[in-house]
Amino acid sequence: MRLLRPFEYVGAKFLAMLDEAGELLLLFMQTVLWLFRPPFRFKVLFKQLEFVGVGSINVTLLTGAFTGGVFALQSYHGFSLFGAESLVGSTVALALTRELGPVLTSLMVTGRAGSAMAAELGTMRVTEQVDALYVMAVNPVQYLVVPRVLAGIAMLPILTIIADFVGIVGSYVVGVHLLGINHGIFISKIVEYLEFSDISMGMTKAAFFGLILSMVGCYKGFYTTGGAEGVGRATTQAVVLASVLILASDYVLTAIMF
Repeated sequence: MRLLRPFEYVGAKFLAMLDEAGELLLLFMQTVLWLFRPPFRFKVLFKQLEFVGVGSINVTLLTGAFTGGVFALQSYHGFSLFGAESLVGSTVALALTRELGPVLTSLMVTGRAGSAMAAELGTMRVTEQVDALYVMAVNPVQYLVVPRVLAGIAMLPILTIIADFVGIVGSYVVGVHLLGINHGIFISKIVEYLEFSDISMGMTKAAFFGLILSMVGCYKGFYTTGGAEGVGRATTQAVVLASVLILASDYVLTAIMF
């Protein structure tokens, strides 16, 4: 029987993963259904838009600026080996708009807003505030989950555009003023190679990542158990799971879009 214990452990973990995936899918389906049913709680939605979007601008600016500057520095040293320093601007712009902008922005927002969603809903669950909503004939999925999911989907593309712009500005400062790349060449290469499809691809990814981080955060918080310790555990699991799903889905979306 001892020989079977490793298989039992793996099987139990696999079944737990399937159970969790099923619960998450059911919550997503309920969210979609309640999205089109009145009453529409615009006040709660605008509050979440402010929390997810406006509250994440500072971290988005810092992430975009330093990412663009570092990537310009690294790519310059690589391209200088082949005498292709003029391609630094276009390379940074393409990398930011297609990959780095949406992925890094989503990961940062996950750490800030996704964790807060899990902690807030988890606290409401363990203090029986979610049950109180049922008593008041208010569906908690519509009141708590739908506004957060909509905010994540709506604000992540906007934050990604901000990160892309600031990142390109940061790469310009490093490339032109610190590394001595010609100003006209730097800008002209970006205009030549960067297309609207690259930007739209990044925004599509960002919207999908916003759905992931908000759904995972709400799911982990909505089904929290175990009191204060459970809230902390749910918050940690929400950040880890959402981050992994964002990175995994990024590969899938990139393979589909290309």
